[in-house]
Amino acid sequence: MLTALLLGLVEGLTEFLPVSSTGHLLLVESALRTHRSDVFNVLIQVGPILAVAAVFWRQILELLTGWRRPEVRDELAKLVVCVGLIGAGGLLLKKLGLELPETALPVAWALLLGGLVIFAVEHRAKGRVLSESMSWGAVLAVALGQLVSAVFPGTSRSGAAVMAALLFGVARPAAVRFAFLSGIPVMIAAGGLELWHARGSSALAELATLDAALAFVVATVTAFASVVWLMRWVQTRTFTAFAWYRLALGGALLALFFLQN
Repeated sequence: MLTALLLGLVEGLTEFLPVSSTGHLLLVESALRTHRSDVFNVLIQVGPILAVAAVFWRQILELLTGWRRPEVRDELAKLVVCVGLIGAGGLLLKKLGLELPETALPVAWALLLGGLVIFAVEHRAKGRVLSESMSWGAVLAVALGQLVSAVFPGTSRSGAAVMAALLFGVARPAAVRFAFLSGIPVMIAAGGLELWHARGSSALAELATLDAALAFVVATVTAFASVVWLMRWVQTRTFTAFAWYRLALGGALLALFFLQN
């Protein structure tokens, strides 16, 4: 139960922050010498999906009902194209047999590299007039960023998407909003596909356990709080603090790895 609570807490806090939830879960599982099934991981990702949908429910409703307005149709079209590109790219990666590594070393390198990328992107954005709307170039960059994170744990799906949009001159709040909205259908589809592949297996029984329910609730609540906090943060601050965090954690992991080997 304590392990499930901790995994749910880590997933909820890190899913939408530019620090990589997959990388943090891998590190926590390594530290606790435990490994939960892919079905369990899907379950604790469903909670954050519901949380971000709850935060952006007004925007989602507007997209579904206000399509007669040109600006809404434009954003909806860009979201559809972005999600379609991510879906097609994800299926291709799956077909090629690319899977996330299960060791901490790649996570450490990705954390370090991601931190440097954030510094570089924020430096480039400094002093520029940023746009509140997504260009088509930014849409393509967001899709590519999310696909890159699917291969390298520690990259951060949301972080890569937001940095890609910021690199194309999109303001931070608008970049976060688009990255999160495009991530909702992608995460639902990925989770549904994982459950479909697990049909008929004993792993599905794990969804009905008390510790899985606890992890789901904790992940949902903490993800909601995390998204609300992040949306307030980006109104007046940059992502530089997350870059420092990534460098510190990545450096500590590398040092630990080389000391142990």
